[in-house]
Amino acid sequence: QVQLVESGGGSVQAGGSLRLSCAASGITFSNYCMRWVRQAPGEEREWVATLQPDGFTAYTDSVKGRFTISQDSAKSTLYLRMNSLKPEDTAVYTCAAKFCNVDSYKAWGQGTQVTVSS
Repeated sequence: QVQLVESGGGSVQAGGSLRLSCAASGITFSNYCMRWVRQAPGEEREWVATLQPDGFTAYTDSVKGRFTISQDSAKSTLYLRMNSLKPEDTAVYTCAAKFCNVDSYKAWGQGTQVTVSS
């Protein structure tokens, strides 16, 4: 059974930092493009970052230079380090395992809330 479980969310002031974790079971990271997405209240889900099996990373423009996606394969854990947080980063953050060559997902986590106050 595939399971993704996020943790590390919380409330911080603008300029602060958080590190989100996504503990995976039942999958091997090297077989998927791992993603972080977020959804703010009343907004569409937004892609945030991707980590491909070859180590390539990509970020949405609004988080470039502030967020870093990484993984620890030994721990089967995906991370999202978020620095210089802004109020507009407030959202539920969810990790997902995507099939790299098709627009389809293997699994989604349940999400973790990040709230940034000004």
